[in-house]
Amino acid sequence: MYLTKDEILSLYESGELTIRPLLSQEQFGEMTLDLRLGTDFLVSFQGREPYIDATGDTEARPIGSFFQETKRLIGETIFLHPHQTVLCSTLEYLKLPNDIFISISTRSSYSRLGLLISSIVQPGYCGCLSLELTNQNNNAIKIRVGAAILQARFFRLSKETNYFNGTRKYACQVRPVASKANSDKELIILQRIGVK
Repeated sequence: MYLTKDEILSLYESGELTIRPLLSQEQFGEMTLDLRLGTDFLVSFQGREPYIDATGDTEARPIGSFFQETKRLIGETIFLHPHQTVLCSTLEYLKLPNDIFISISTRSSYSRLGLLISSIVQPGYCGCLSLELTNQNNNAIKIRVGAAILQARFFRLSKETNYFNGTRKYACQVRPVASKANSDKELIILQRIGVK
């Protein structure tokens, strides 16, 4: 079930939904909550390695080494170069109820520039959202830290889940985290199959 502004506000006001800091009630739209770009970034760069190895090969260069950590203050700017992916986080810390999940997308004004993001946040999640922002444009784009570039749509499940039980690999973050694709358990099984 898709939640409306009144339902989202009711969850927030009752304390079932945590949003900190909420800088303005205007962040609540009729069906969405605007989220702001946080201050921490992992910026991808082209190094000497010709590719990122996401096969689980234990001798491969770590995925995180393809990103450089940088920080900006609220109000400062950051550039996204053409076809570059930057891992970022929201300014807001969220704690979702166990029967609510959210779908994250770029606000249309930023989508029209070529900035794309699409993600699902599982029920019970807590932390700042770590997101993958990609510039699909052929031009560099300069954005301001603290700008409301994202929007969240809230959905209620038919019953509470224990999906986010603290054992997830991206649990309770406050800064962006590089991909942990190489720690996926099925990669070990696939390696054994390929060795035969």
